[in-house]
Amino acid sequence: MSDSRPVLRVLFVCMGNICRSPTAEGMLRKRLQDEGIGDDVEVDSCGTGAWHVGQAPDPRAIRAASERGVDLSGLRGRQLTREDFAQFDEILVMDTDNLDHVLALRPEDSCARVSRLLQYANQPETDVPDPYFGGEAGFLHVLDQLELAVEGLTASLRQRVGGA
Repeated sequence: MSDSRPVLRVLFVCMGNICRSPTAEGMLRKRLQDEGIGDDVEVDSCGTGAWHVGQAPDPRAIRAASERGVDLSGLRGRQLTREDFAQFDEILVMDTDNLDHVLALRPEDSCARVSRLLQYANQPETDVPDPYFGGEAGFLHVLDQLELAVEGLTASLRQRVGGA
């Protein structure tokens, strides 16, 4: 498809935007480029809190993603804004707390679809756990969950932008 503007815009949301959501962002960007539809979908991530605005992802997230061929080093944390509801078509959250926060901030006239990311892994009621306070194994578990969801999301996006 690819004119100069993305057809769809997807935003990932977690608590601080240094673990789960930037990992999902990086994974989806790579997958879309590999599939040849990277120019058709804009991908971003943010957090519901402001603790890590301007910071790079957690070094453990960068390391774990890098081991799977995904580069997160250029990403920087930012906080969810009301404007995001007008900018993005789909807002995908990592857990129940973030879903509640996003829905509370959502303007009444927003057309953005808000849901849990793991719906794309056929687990619509499942949370992606926050690995921040745990060890390396937590980051690997999150990567496994995100890979399944990103695979399903990519298939959905491919259909929506008119790819094969």
